[in-house]
Amino acid sequence: MLDFFTIFSKGGIVLWCFQGAGVTESFTGPVNALIRSVILQERSGNNSYTHEALNLKYKLDNEFELIFVVGFQKILTLTYVDKFIDDVQLHFRDRYKNELEQKGPLKLIQNNFEFEDDFLMLLRDAEKSSKARSQGNMRTFVQSEKSQKTVKSMIETKGGEKVKEQGGKKNKNAKKEAPAAEPVKVDPVKAGQKTVENGDQGLTSEEIMQNREKLFRKRTAVPTEKPIKSPKPQKPREKQMRVWHNGGKSTTKDLDYSGRNGDGSSNGDQNQEAQRDPEMQLNSMKGDLLSVDCDSKKSGGFGGMFGMLKGLVGSKSLTREDMEPVLEKMKDHLISKNVAADISSKLCDSVAIKLEGKVMGTFTTVASTVKQALQGSLVQILQPKRRVDILRDVMDAQSQRRPFVITFCGVNGVGKSTNLAKISFWLIENGFTVLIAACDTFRAGAVEQLRTHQRRLNSLHPPEQHGGRPVVQLYEKGYGKDAAGIAMEAIAYARNQTFDVVLVDTAGRMQDNTPLMTALAKLIAINMPDLVLFVGEALVGNEAVDQLVKFNQALADHSMSEKPRLIDGIVLTKFDTIDDKVGAAISMTYITGQPIVFVGTGQTYNDLRSLNARAVVSALMKA
Repeated sequence: MLDFFTIFSKGGIVLWCFQGAGVTESFTGPVNALIRSVILQERSGNNSYTHEALNLKYKLDNEFELIFVVGFQKILTLTYVDKFIDDVQLHFRDRYKNELEQKGPLKLIQNNFEFEDDFLMLLRDAEKSSKARSQGNMRTFVQSEKSQKTVKSMIETKGGEKVKEQGGKKNKNAKKEAPAAEPVKVDPVKAGQKTVENGDQGLTSEEIMQNREKLFRKRTAVPTEKPIKSPKPQKPREKQMRVWHNGGKSTTKDLDYSGRNGDGSSNGDQNQEAQRDPEMQLNSMKGDLLSVDCDSKKSGGFGGMFGMLKGLVGSKSLTREDMEPVLEKMKDHLISKNVAADISSKLCDSVAIKLEGKVMGTFTTVASTVKQALQGSLVQILQPKRRVDILRDVMDAQSQRRPFVITFCGVNGVGKSTNLAKISFWLIENGFTVLIAACDTFRAGAVEQLRTHQRRLNSLHPPEQHGGRPVVQLYEKGYGKDAAGIAMEAIAYARNQTFDVVLVDTAGRMQDNTPLMTALAKLIAINMPDLVLFVGEALVGNEAVDQLVKFNQALADHSMSEKPRLIDGIVLTKFDTIDDKVGAAISMTYITGQPIVFVGTGQTYNDLRSLNARAVVSALMKA
């Protein structure tokens, strides 16, 4: 019932493989998908992986750097697979231990691993044991207890039940008619003795006399004076009314307080200067974005967390029991840094599977080994499987004479419109023209907010510098309209007017709002944007997992194609407000497997960065 079983090294050399009877398709596709999506992405916390119609189970042998993979149809329930793959690993290691200890790929290629007979024997034993554990055949009527009973015994039993029921009814009535219970007679002498004993609580006569003296002193003592009450708190000073001069005949200039600070001084000159030369506040953003820089002056990882296992050094094979205390502390540390609890558990399990059975160096502690493995896993998760190069993709779209379309989605209040304006500024700095599609027809003020950004961006890059054409335009149809239709019209307008990029702003929506999630899936399915970016806050913890899972699920459920468009990348906002609690970046990339394309780090158009995986991991590992 197995489709295939293969044993290969972590370097990619296949040592031995088995293919089931009647299976003609090659197993390289599912195995390569497992390597790309699980092994290389450090997601080996769960030992199973589903690829199309196949279910794959795998086991890592870290001592000899081997991977054992078995594949079978997803509709089958094979309970013996986990034990079977463990048995195959042990037999293969024991039989070819000398060959496996020879380092180097050429040594592995030259060796011949004849393992088919042992494999088939183990497979037969596993299938037999599985059948033995399964439920036996149903008993016949002759074998059952009911066949031994006579008709008379069954009638008597039935009558007995009826009598019992009648008796039960009588008992219920009897309870209602039961006479009141007689009062219990108590001997007053005995009761008095009992009360005295309870009051003394087994005290001696001397202790009783001392207690009586204390009680007498307390009653005859002079009462003390009452403490003086604290003064009542003064009421806060009320706001004083403004005194108008000139008999109420003040001019508009006198009444304008918008350009003054708390001390009454005016900043009018500075504001006028900034309006005359707004570029003095912004730096050039030509080329690739700068990477985000996390403050990582402190070093030393988890501080005293790893000190408990400093004595465990030497050439030894790591076991799960050795790593358990460190992994538990590691999990708590990750949760304190805003990594989702479920993701923290999976990361620790992945590290344990990666290190279990690995031989440590002579002067290596368990703590340092686990720490290095965790750092490597986190960096691998944050580094994308594919690089999203927007500038290159926009130029490719230019060569095809079509606009490059980016759609922004996310929950309410995370900064979609603000970061859309930052990305617009970055694209303008690199010489592209931008059309903003106002598809948030739900929130009041959304269109006006985008119009303000458009006006400011055009003031930073006046049309006179670009042949008299505005570099940013806004396409809007007001409120209450169909967002998918507006996006379609905006893309058609951009194609006719030769705009390079279309940025589609959508309404913020909670992941549980089914009508709005359906509308978003419709917008993406109809217009098929080149890039779908999820905008999320760096402040969230467990909520990040729920948001991304449900957004992806909604896009998949409401799509009309066999391969639905899901989230292609992430914009992480408010990164400047979290210090070293950068765990949301780990949670989001782990769930989606997609890269963090942009990081918002402030309020100005310049505050846009790319993600630096090593800087984020360094901040995450800080004590």
